[in-house]
This record gives sequence, C-alpha cells and structure tokens, in this order.
Amino acid sequence: MFKDVLQEALEVELKEKLGYDKYQVSDKTTNNSRNGYSKKTVKSELGPVEINIPRDRNGEFEPQIIQKHQRNITGIEDKVLSF
Repeated sequence: MFKDVLQEALEVELKEKLGYDKYQVSDKTTNNSRNGYSKKTVKSELGPVEINIPRDRNGEFEPQIIQKHQRNITGIEDKVLSF
C-alpha cells in the first residue's frame, strides 16, 4: 500500500510538471513528454521499497517527494499517510 501511495505521488508530480494527464496528448502544450521509468529502491521504516521513478524526455523532472539520489526516506511514512 505504501509503495502505491508513493508511486501515485510521483505520477502527480510529473503531471503537474508537464501540464497534461497521461494519454491526453490533445491537451499537450509542451514539447516535453513522458519517457518511461527508472527503478529505485529506497529504505524506509517499513523496510526496502522498490518504486518506479517517472522520467521526462528533456530530463527536467525533479521529483520533490523523493529527491534524485535520495535513498533513505525514513520518516516520510508519517507525512504521506497523514494526507
């Protein structure tokens, strides 16, 4: 369940960055687009969690919930689950 919440938060961050929903290219106002995922394993209080970090073609996407090169997310569980 925790992995799903993190994954959805990352998807929403990319949606906000690009300005359109997944599969809605008719609303696209940018030349940047989604470009797959990168796998990442992070350590949390619940143990190791493998997530898929979404990418964009121009490499401009900087996730905020789990920063680039961040491997330890201990303490984020309380923040995420409180929403």
